[in-house]
Amino acid sequence: MELQDFQVCDRDLSDTTLSHYLQAEAIAVDTETMGLIPQRDRLCLVQLCNSQGQVTALRIAKGQTTAPNLKKLLEAANIVKVFHFARFDIATLRYNLGIHANPVFCTKIASKLARTYTPRHGLKDVVLELEQVELDKSSQSSDWGNPTQLTEAQLSYAANDVRYLLKVQQKLIVMLEREERLQLAQECFQCLPTIVSLDLLQFKDIFEH
Repeated sequence: MELQDFQVCDRDLSDTTLSHYLQAEAIAVDTETMGLIPQRDRLCLVQLCNSQGQVTALRIAKGQTTAPNLKKLLEAANIVKVFHFARFDIATLRYNLGIHANPVFCTKIASKLARTYTPRHGLKDVVLELEQVELDKSSQSSDWGNPTQLTEAQLSYAANDVRYLLKVQQKLIVMLEREERLQLAQECFQCLPTIVSLDLLQFKDIFEH
């Protein structure tokens, strides 16, 4: 299937789709799950977008434990994977599909380091300020567990969660450089795989006294 501006596929990326994304320097990534606990709530959908605005929604079947082409893409050392709240997405990808996404950029961490004039760092708020686009989040808390019957509203929501991430990333990088915090942000991103390991082992507050 030829990669177009938006496509939905099942279980894994085709070789053709993979080849398109492997040409990117950075890709936006998001996940939809049945809840917020990876050990309990399964992964249902993975969304991808490159700088050309090509979006793929990958439906993950119940009980599926591998997606080799997706793994190859998300573990490619020369491609930055851009998430919003990467801590959760990295954990659910690792727990469900054995994917160790790296290197990564988290726009939520970047926003907290750069946009210190506001407490609002959700994706909707960041996209609204930096891209002047108001995201419709009405499908956020919906049933993603039957991916063969996802509604048009759900697919639109899922696509928009990655469609603006790369532009937001670039604007946050400019702000971080201006405020001399880009190196600090990069060090935070490098810590994420370790933090995710602690999360999956259910360690909490180990850095507190």
